[in-house]
Order: sequence, then structure tokens, then C-alpha cells
Amino acid sequence: MPLPPLPESAIVIAAQAVDWRAAVTLAGDALARSGAARPEYAHEMIRMIEEHGPYVVIAPGLALAHARPGPEVLADGLSIVTLATPVSFGHPHNDPVNVVLGLAVVAPGEHLAAVAALANVFNDSHAIEELAAATTPAQVREIMGVAA
Repeated sequence: MPLPPLPESAIVIAAQAVDWRAAVTLAGDALARSGAARPEYAHEMIRMIEEHGPYVVIAPGLALAHARPGPEVLADGLSIVTLATPVSFGHPHNDPVNVVLGLAVVAPGEHLAAVAALANVFNDSHAIEELAAATTPAQVREIMGVAA
């Protein structure tokens, strides 16, 4: 599965978030704006982290917020939020986070394929810092290797 498209509505640059819940809400709101999810999906992503801990912090400075496919997911989608000030998710090694990805996947079997496609992007050790420093949606899409 290739990465879903990344419209400008799904990209938030230099956002302010008081904590990880606010950062995840920004990612969920961006998924909703792009048409990939209903606004309630942000609550599902937060609930998953509350239940399972900060497993979404997959690399230093990077969180991959997501929830199970369900009625809140309308289409496969990706959102990217860069934070002006990093937030802590409570991860013992990878905090603080300054880039939050939101992932919505319609089909349960596609989740791992989407995560694998994202992992390919972050094989480049500079990708997280480049995303954090991006100032335009076009730069974000170029780093991620996706279309609008």
C-alpha cells in the first residue's frame, strides 16, 4: 500500500499544543479536514494511547497516532503536524515529540502496510528533523514522498 495522499488540509506546521492530547487532537482534526475521518476519530486515537501507553512514539521526536478502523474512518488518510514546542507523551526514550503523524485506515488488513510505507520514509535518519523544520506543505509532501 502506498502512502495516502497528503492534501494541504492535512498538514499543520509549527502548531501550538499544550500536551500530547492536544497534539493528537490537531492530527485528528487535520484528518477530518481532509475528509479521511470524522472529528470523533481524534478521541479514538487519544483513547488508544490512554489504554496502551505511549507506544505511538515510534522514534525520537516522532509519534504515529492512529486507532482501529471503524465508523470514524471515512477513507485512508494521513496527516502531519509539526509542533513549535515539543510535547512529552511519556515515552522513556523517544520524548519529546515535535512531529505527530495521524493515520486513518479503512481496511483492517491495510494498517500494517501503511505503517511499513511510513517506515520507509523514516529510514532516512534526517526525515524527522527535516519535517520539523519544514515551513510549507510542499516541503512536507516532498520529504514524505507523497502527492497532494
